[in-house]
Amino acid sequence: MDAEFGVVGVGTMGAMTAWQLARRGASVLGFEQFAPGHDRSGAGGETRIFRTAYLEGAEYVPLLLAAQREWRDLEAECGDALLTMNGGLMIGDAEGGLLRSVLASIAAHDLPHDVLDADRAAARYPQHRLRPGEAMVLDHQAGYLRPELAVLMAAQRAEELGARIVRHEPVVAIAPDDDGVTITTAGRSWRVGEVVVSAGAWTQRLLPGAAPDLDVQRLVMTWFAARDPAAFSADRFPVFIRHTGGYDISGWPSIDGASVKVAVNYGYDRVGDPDRLDRGVDDGLLRLIRSAVGELLPGLVPEPVRVSAYMDGYTADHHAALGRVPGVPRTLIACGFSGHGFKMAPAIGKALAELAVQGSTDLPVGHLDPGRLRDRERPARRTVAAELAAA
Repeated sequence: MDAEFGVVGVGTMGAMTAWQLARRGASVLGFEQFAPGHDRSGAGGETRIFRTAYLEGAEYVPLLLAAQREWRDLEAECGDALLTMNGGLMIGDAEGGLLRSVLASIAAHDLPHDVLDADRAAARYPQHRLRPGEAMVLDHQAGYLRPELAVLMAAQRAEELGARIVRHEPVVAIAPDDDGVTITTAGRSWRVGEVVVSAGAWTQRLLPGAAPDLDVQRLVMTWFAARDPAAFSADRFPVFIRHTGGYDISGWPSIDGASVKVAVNYGYDRVGDPDRLDRGVDDGLLRLIRSAVGELLPGLVPEPVRVSAYMDGYTADHHAALGRVPGVPRTLIACGFSGHGFKMAPAIGKALAELAVQGSTDLPVGHLDPGRLRDRERPARRTVAAELAAA
């Protein structure tokens, strides 16, 4: 055996899994077709949101609280600041689905928060132009993460603890059997006891017929110049998610002291081949985000000064597949995080490490079991390109 455990795809989830396995004294062999910290798949864009008042479901809150502790552990081990807790605003119709879901998570777990009606919201956060009937919920346990640095640091820490990572060598085949798993790259074959496949948009190619069906979409991040950059600093401008008038957007404070990232929360279009992600964005596709910024954030110039493209895989129910692959021996999977997985990555890595080493985990990940997706039809999901074409 070359290692007890193989990790195929040392991106967001793979780097965290390799670190968590290595912390437990396991021998780890990771495979990454690029290098940890790259921006050619799901992790990238300078900042990502961390939040605990979770609109996707109260069942995530214990996992997110565990992730917060794991982020702090990773920071302590690597010596870098990765998570800045500057609060998070959820903005929308006071009686709408966004705020109802967020408040349900808050009530279920007694999370610290503020509810701001229109007058209080406008006075406290004038950067946002509210519409009639809108309100804000401030999640005190929210902020932003540094994705590229976080992945790089997790991989680096895993190597310091004894893991080996094979870089710039794509995996072409994974063959599990009763005695172990053969992992084949262009250069050679490797043998491990068990494998964790965390290959993002490439997962179906590596586990054909066994991995869940993913809708791979191109995510586009956009940055806008601030008329008064100080108004958008981290101490004055919390991260936010906003659903209003058909817009579904997120925003982050200025990191460079000049520009502010504001982005659409769903894909711009679909990616047929992850090896051919189009990183250039047609100007016409930016019409929606320009309109949203112009209407809702008057302190920003509504023409992007920077644009970048990534991709992510969406499952049928928009919740990840995490756990053992049904019918496939010695194989665990982590994929399909559907645009909301990065914040919980170190806890996901911990769960995978525990499942691999001891066969079970106390972390609440049962709702993410891959078996629930078997034979489930993938519903149509909105994209910017489709909405603009229909307008």
